[in-house]
Amino acid sequence: MCGVLDSPGVLDYYQLPLLGGSVMHGWVKRLGLGLGLLVVLGVAILMFASMLGQRKRERSVDVAVQGVAWATDATGVERGHYLYRSRGCAECHGPDGSGREFINDGKGMRIRAPNITVGGPVGHYTAQDWERVVRHGVKANGRAVFIMPSEDYNRFTDADLAAVVGYVRTIAPRTGGEAVVELPLPVKALYGLGVIRDASEKIDHHLPPAQPVAAAVNAQHGAYVANMCIGCHGPGLSGGTIPGGPPDWPAAANLTPGAGSAMLRYGDANTFVAMLRSGKRPDGSGIKVMPFQSLRELNDTDAHALYTFLKTVPPRNAGQR
Repeated sequence: MCGVLDSPGVLDYYQLPLLGGSVMHGWVKRLGLGLGLLVVLGVAILMFASMLGQRKRERSVDVAVQGVAWATDATGVERGHYLYRSRGCAECHGPDGSGREFINDGKGMRIRAPNITVGGPVGHYTAQDWERVVRHGVKANGRAVFIMPSEDYNRFTDADLAAVVGYVRTIAPRTGGEAVVELPLPVKALYGLGVIRDASEKIDHHLPPAQPVAAAVNAQHGAYVANMCIGCHGPGLSGGTIPGGPPDWPAAANLTPGAGSAMLRYGDANTFVAMLRSGKRPDGSGIKVMPFQSLRELNDTDAHALYTFLKTVPPRNAGQR
């Protein structure tokens, strides 16, 4: 019997389970070490990208502007009041200009717009400062505004820029201070890596101001009104993930006649305008993310012209921005 056990073949057989367990244990250790290194590397990349994002927020953006004197006449100020209500200003800065919190996802992302009345931090702004921040997304100190739909306002005519600033200058001084921008680490990292862009990065700063277009229910005027949609729906108006928005926000709808178009729901202008006024689709379902506080303020000419223009835009597949 001892002779049998001493034979090489039998000993190898009895040692296989032990050797197999040792090899398996070695692979588990290597796998654990590899995963640990990946985690450490991921954290390092995240921290480095976050640092890049902080440096990016502190950079100086040089934009040359002439400055547009703000309106002081009753007609100009009245036009500015309409633009303030209907172009999204009140959505973030509030009806009284004192600023309000418009993003707070409870996960570290909190955005509060600043007080823009003469009693706030922009009370000293010159005409050049106002043009720089509204049209170009750059504050008076030369730093980029993190969230500001300046790509929408970049195409304001001089008269409309003068009007909206003129109106804001007439708002009674309110309490309230600087903007509050609190970002979770992943958002800071994505910003540092260029996945999320600030207002100034989305604009061609060399474009001349738009030329005035007579207000009428036609595609030309509608195209001017549609500039207010670019920030969410993209330059091509085909929608997709809203850059910089909280992760629970749905994708912006495709406003072109391409694949996945939301416009198929609106067979005529009246149905479309009813949606702008109510915030609901024709089937009665509510739309989650849209600036309806502003959209319901669009006058009939602007709302119908917008629909007329959207019927003429080139088709794109949904999500191509």
